[in-house]
Amino acid sequence: MQQKINIRNKKASFNYELLDRYVAGIQLYGTEIKSIRLGKAGLTDSYCFMLKGELWVRMYIAEYDKGTYSNHEPRRDRKLLLTKRELQKINRKLKSTGLAVIPTKMFLTEKGLAKLEIALARGKKRHDKRESLKQQDSKREMDRMKKIH
Repeated sequence: MQQKINIRNKKASFNYELLDRYVAGIQLYGTEIKSIRLGKAGLTDSYCFMLKGELWVRMYIAEYDKGTYSNHEPRRDRKLLLTKRELQKINRKLKSTGLAVIPTKMFLTEKGLAKLEIALARGKKRHDKRESLKQQDSKREMDRMKKIH
């Protein structure tokens, strides 16, 4: 029985206003997928960038314990696999407005392929962050009241 791998970037929704979401495949080496299956990857300080019409992600995937000389580099640029139309749409939006592409979630499909959910995002201001904290607190308080009654 295969365990569910669901690695999230929890700071993304706090620091950014997430607009459009896409699901992209990742081009990986052999030991990288083994580390992901063990859950040893992080998205907290990862980011995406366009280079020559292709979308790349710089993220952390820990080295595989049982890997030999052919082990991968933990922080390296990995190519994201999207359709040409999606790449053109993202590139247009990145050039025209002050948006960024942020990885939000990594998961494994039924076939065992690693996928990355990315989002076009706009950075939040300090007062927006305070407002989202207030909303979280009020939601938490409402849930507590529902449990009591």
